[in-house]
Amino acid sequence: MPAIHWRFGAVSAALAIAALTSSGALAQKKYDTGATDTEIKIGNIMPYSGPASAYGVIGKTEQAYFNKINAEGGINGRKITFISYDDGYSPPKTVEQARKLVESDEVLFIFNPLGTPPNSAIQKYMNSKKVPQLFVATGATKWNDPKEFPWTMGWQPNYQSETQIYAKYILKNKPDARIAVLYQNDDYGKDYLKGLKDGLGAKAASMIVMEESYEVSEPTIDSHIVKLKSTGADVFMNITTPKFAAQAIKKNAEIEWKPLHFLNNVSASIGSVIMPAGFAASQDIISSAYLKDTSDPQWKNDAGMKAFDEFLTKYFPEGNRVDASVMYGYTVAQGLVHVLKACGDDLTRENVMKQAASIKDLELGGLLPGIKVNTSATDFAPISQVQLERFTGKSWVLFGEILNGDVGG
Repeated sequence: MPAIHWRFGAVSAALAIAALTSSGALAQKKYDTGATDTEIKIGNIMPYSGPASAYGVIGKTEQAYFNKINAEGGINGRKITFISYDDGYSPPKTVEQARKLVESDEVLFIFNPLGTPPNSAIQKYMNSKKVPQLFVATGATKWNDPKEFPWTMGWQPNYQSETQIYAKYILKNKPDARIAVLYQNDDYGKDYLKGLKDGLGAKAASMIVMEESYEVSEPTIDSHIVKLKSTGADVFMNITTPKFAAQAIKKNAEIEWKPLHFLNNVSASIGSVIMPAGFAASQDIISSAYLKDTSDPQWKNDAGMKAFDEFLTKYFPEGNRVDASVMYGYTVAQGLVHVLKACGDDLTRENVMKQAASIKDLELGGLLPGIKVNTSATDFAPISQVQLERFTGKSWVLFGEILNGDVGG
């Protein structure tokens, strides 16, 4: 009898263990294509070549940051495999690379692909495939549209909000301004332009004396600057990507046109724009910021900046410390790591989007004090706060309060 009891006991114990393992730890692990017990495969598309190649360093910074995460044990024990392709800032090429990442490389999602036209070209494809197009590297307003595009989410403050803030500043401080606008002739440039007009309201028609567009294929924008100066404008709204921003600042100085100069945030990098254009030519330009300026001595003893410097020293020594794109790549990579950690063992595409849309008051070391990351199921704009800054001497100097402003897609 004791032997029979023992057998029943052993069987019961075995069944109990089987039940626990099937409903417990093993069952809790959920994976979609691109995720396993040991790996999270992430895709990325960057303009490593072409007219927007100054942004290519973002992808290199992200790779370096994921190397750091992997060296420290990965995300919940899983290593990140980061596959980043060049699209030359050419939308047809972006489509090709997105298909390759999703269908051949079988990534879990595409993270931080850069540029408004490139992301516009793949948005419908990514949503039809139900693959996250996560934390896109563009501030176009349309990324905050969870109802129509539930698989696409932005990251940085949106363009329309930014130019609305500039418009309010102009209306308050220079109500009789004559505004000349230079903008890139694509969705990115037009989004900024719309924000400016919306911000000026009824006064837009009388205050904007010229809207001049350029193509990214143009080698130089010098002739556009000369044309804008001829209008007699005393405010210059510079809506350009880094290469052309540096050209515009240089040309302004060369022809001695000294309007009140607003430069969009995406080209406010000291390393890739201001230094090539020259410090003397860049004095008093106004822009906006949400990231700490690495050249600003006020952050010398800041814990977040110290961590950034340690990262550069150990994992990305070739990175240009004063290139704002390096700080951008570092910070958005931290944002992604937060999301992946929150996913736990449920690494499905649906849960990645769910966790990305559940961020509450996340503070990251590279963000300005007071600026936090927040998302919800109805708000796909993670960062919506900025502070105005003026270029003085050899650095940006912040002024005014933290400003809030979101425009839905």
